[in-house]
Amino acid sequence: MAVLTFLGTGTSQGVPMVACPCDVCHSTDERDRRLRSSALISDGQTNVVIDAGPDFRYQMLRAGVTRLDAILLTHEHKDHTGGIDDVRAFNYFQSSATDIYATERVQRAVRKDFDYAFGENRYPGVPDIALHTITDEDITIGTLRFTPISGLHYRLPVTGFRCGDIAYLTDFNAISDEQIERLRGVQTLIVNALRWEPHLSHFTVDEAIALSRRIAPRRTLLTHCSHQFGLYSEVAPRLPEGIEPAYDMLRVDFNK
Repeated sequence: MAVLTFLGTGTSQGVPMVACPCDVCHSTDERDRRLRSSALISDGQTNVVIDAGPDFRYQMLRAGVTRLDAILLTHEHKDHTGGIDDVRAFNYFQSSATDIYATERVQRAVRKDFDYAFGENRYPGVPDIALHTITDEDITIGTLRFTPISGLHYRLPVTGFRCGDIAYLTDFNAISDEQIERLRGVQTLIVNALRWEPHLSHFTVDEAIALSRRIAPRRTLLTHCSHQFGLYSEVAPRLPEGIEPAYDMLRVDFNK
């Protein structure tokens, strides 16, 4: 058995959104307060984080993560990579580089954005990062095994991940039949659902529901939600049976 913890379930601007007067952004329900989307997968022996956005440092503190074995990156947008500098703490306490898995394109973006971590004469204390290439082959990290799932974020390729009978897809707005076949047998599907209205690069709530029905998991959790998604207390009762909004620090057990 293993557990997935939602470190953040919000969109690129988080919820509440800066300067927004809407009811969702002023909600007192903790389930409506969403850091940038990220997840921790752990089986008690290996800890892997999916995406390290601008809230990464606080997410690690809030979840009590004291050891990190690797980071999997879905794509290069800053709400998914902006916190990579903070792996420095793990470098120090683990006396090792942090393994980061990404496609070749995403690796180029990481090298560009954090060029000071890859120079010949690195300043003492900069992040120590070991990059590994994601292909379509399974990835084994310690005691955990991940299957990459490819999709599109408008025209940008993105990568989701399956681990045992759980799958995590974020920032998708399209997925091929071939990739859906790689999700057969998943019991818990996690998928982005930005809002109800159509969006250029993200699944809407209805599109996420349609994908869930194609894959037919026992449980579907919606993540990467904006303030336009609505109040948790109002949205949850509207969703079909077996589909529910995720929220920060929700923990889900699964078979690895």
